[in-house]
Amino acid sequence: MLVKRGLNFVCRKFFHLVNGKKFAFLAPTANVQRLLRLDGAENIRIESNVVVQKQTWLAAVPLTGSKSCLLTIGKGSVIGHFNHIYATKQIVIGENVLTADKVYIADNSHKYEDVSAPILEQGIKQLNPVYIGDGTWIGENVCVIGASIGKNCVIGANSVVNTDIPDYCVAVGAPARVIKKYSLQTKKWEKN
Repeated sequence: MLVKRGLNFVCRKFFHLVNGKKFAFLAPTANVQRLLRLDGAENIRIESNVVVQKQTWLAAVPLTGSKSCLLTIGKGSVIGHFNHIYATKQIVIGENVLTADKVYIADNSHKYEDVSAPILEQGIKQLNPVYIGDGTWIGENVCVIGASIGKNCVIGANSVVNTDIPDYCVAVGAPARVIKKYSLQTKKWEKN
């Protein structure tokens, strides 16, 4: 166990030494494990005590012509294995957010309006910025596409979030819909 911790520490320090200057900001305490791919590191901020687990693809590239592009992962957040997070304008993941494995988060989509052309050739369209509130948990295989999620929410496995979810909600389904909401008055989770 001690050897594994020491190896993790060395790997984290090596990653920071080799890649730290590429990022807009990379906290020394961030633990970015072996990434699948990294695009636009100069537009990515990774705050303190963040863990980005193996085989994740992080990207912040202004493919839609936006003047600025930013992907921020807030303090203490844990990004699961095989996540794919792609900002073309702005994605902000709050503090202490937990994503399970195989989560997709994007503020963009492929254009498909021209039925005479392959979708691959039609380019990318900008959707709404994505904000994920502090303390939220996003389950396995969830897609968040051009929508925001409030703080302390639970998004059930296999859900597709394409409309905004308010604070203190449990949402499930494709498309995701709120099934429970925490009442600040009664201090209880109530079915929707």
